[in-house]
Amino acid sequence: MTTTYTSYKLITADLTSSLERVSEQPQVARETEYYLSRIGSIKTLDEFFADSRLYDYAMKAHGLEDMAYAKAFMRKVLTEGVDSEGAFANKLADSRYKALVESLNFARHGDTATSFDPAQKGVVNKYTRQTLEQNAGEENTGVRLALYFERTAPLLTSGYEIIADEALAQVVRTALQLPEEFAAADVDRQAKAYEEAIDFKDFQDPVKLAAFIDRFTALWEINNSSGGYDPLAVFGSSSGYGISPDLLLSINNLKLGGH
Repeated sequence: MTTTYTSYKLITADLTSSLERVSEQPQVARETEYYLSRIGSIKTLDEFFADSRLYDYAMKAHGLEDMAYAKAFMRKVLTEGVDSEGAFANKLADSRYKALVESLNFARHGDTATSFDPAQKGVVNKYTRQTLEQNAGEENTGVRLALYFERTAPLLTSGYEIIADEALAQVVRTALQLPEEFAAADVDRQAKAYEEAIDFKDFQDPVKLAAFIDRFTALWEINNSSGGYDPLAVFGSSSGYGISPDLLLSINNLKLGGH
């Protein structure tokens, strides 16, 4: 049986080829063709939300597939944009919402938002990467976690961002050998512990990031060698690194010093 470490290294050794193979899968190719054929004609948020196939593609591309049901929440995210410090997406601890706005920035660009590269090729690249991670997770959840962490960890700036994303938290708890019960601790205590244990700038260094992921994959293999691990505990029913709107807002309030 191939180990978590070996599987991860096989995928990342030639990531370009790995992504190309995913993009050529029939289902991926069909959805991508549809997205690219339609997204440029979308001029308003109403039109975007009305086309469920486009909407679902963009949500999956940003790792938000399990939040697709929360259309009122997502409309608020996209309506307010990111240019104002008080914009909804900027207040959320989870950076995926800001990334979605930056791809489809109707607030800034209006009816030309979908004509820019981030809304077209940028979203397609994200969708392909998300699918690569999902496919890897069908064989080994630890590989999916490692791939996700490699992609997102360089953007981390605080412990609250880890708490807001259970997939990131799972990697960090495993690498730091924290018990699962730690996730039930006070949010401020968790954030402080992460910030004391990690220099987030290290994740911007490819060598240091690789060393952290190597540690994670080794410990994951030890902790889950029996094959009894339930991937739904981290990923939800499909793609999700999901978190409910209520919980997300609760974490955000704590981050800002609220109650």
